Amino acid sequence: MIQFDVQVIIVYVLCLRFYASEVLLALEYLHMLGIVYRDLKPENVLVRDEGHIMLSDFDLSLRCTVNPTLVKSSSTHSQNGGSGGGAGILDEESAVQGCAQSSSFFPRLILPSKKNRKSKSDCGLFVNGSLPELMAEPTNVRSMSFVGTHEYLAPEIIRGEGHGSAVDWWTFGIFLYELLHGTTPFKGQGNRATLFNVVGQPLRFPENPQVSPAARDLIRGLLVKEPQKRIAYKRGATEIKQHPFFEGVNWALVRSATAPYIPEPVDFSRYASKETTPPVAEKKVVESSNGNDSNHSSSTDSAYIDFEYF
Repeated sequence: MIQFDVQVIIVYVLCLRFYASEVLLALEYLHMLGIVYRDLKPENVLVRDEGHIMLSDFDLSLRCTVNPTLVKSSSTHSQNGGSGGGAGILDEESAVQGCAQSSSFFPRLILPSKKNRKSKSDCGLFVNGSLPELMAEPTNVRSMSFVGTHEYLAPEIIRGEGHGSAVDWWTFGIFLYELLHGTTPFKGQGNRATLFNVVGQPLRFPENPQVSPAARDLIRGLLVKEPQKRIAYKRGATEIKQHPFFEGVNWALVRSATAPYIPEPVDFSRYASKETTPPVAEKKVVESSNGNDSNHSSSTDSAYIDFEYF
């Protein structure tokens, strides 16, 4: 039984890392397009029929501008600094100038012609024998909107200080924590208690299930309450990809890899009844419409008594 449990844990961790990798790539792609997602949670991560994921529900997304820049390889940053704090923050001298042609990404069909295209050596792409990294994090975006799900809201949103793309990395940390422990780290008895915990309570990990030190370190780096000190604040997904938790992941082949779980096709015909009967709620509306309108409005309003606005 002990050997079986260990095998189950190993398989689960591999599945979790696969889905976390694909969510990370999805957030990276959105940031490249100048889109801050702001609503990452398990309910918005859909599994396709081939086992790969896709994000849904973009009604809270924020559109902004982004200026992709090629920077020197961050291998020195990963050696000299950790995952949290200010490690990995680049200075202006690290940027490779003259290579980023535009602030948007174009399909290959409309790339500049070969005559106008610069060679890699002319652009200065090779730095100390290694290729540079693409930094496409919309760090200059600022929004004062109070949007999101309570358990996933970043502290800067709750405090009303204004927020940027770093809120997506906070929600990514909450997302990983929930996948590992089955609950969010700051959940309270109600919405107000949850918001208080996000702002004022430190991050804690339960004793069980035991989580690898690499996973805890990554979550701690993502759930830093000050966005300027949060991992990926400046370098975006590139910094998270280099974390030990994702060691061994072939990022170029993630989307073509075989998914660890292939969902079985759902036969929706078994859920459809032969005789369509009106729902109970609709029947109540019809009955109340024949009576007094005041009674109808009072019964309808009573359903919203416990609703809280933030």
